[in-house]
Amino acid sequence: MPDQDQAELRLTIARLRQEHEDYDVAINAMIETGCDALRIQRMKKKKLAIKDKISKIEDQIIPDIIA
Repeated sequence: MPDQDQAELRLTIARLRQEHEDYDVAINAMIETGCDALRIQRMKKKKLAIKDKISKIEDQIIPDIIA
């Protein structure tokens, strides 16, 4: 994988990690204020989708090596 592509993927991962953390803070705030459980569940689902995206991109950067 070219260095430029790898750098772009790492930048995307950093952005997604920040977004994941932002969702975590938002979810905690919603829980503290007693927000609707359905809205909290939707936010958690979006947070999980971001984590899945991060994992997929990390797999592209670090290939599996079969020994």
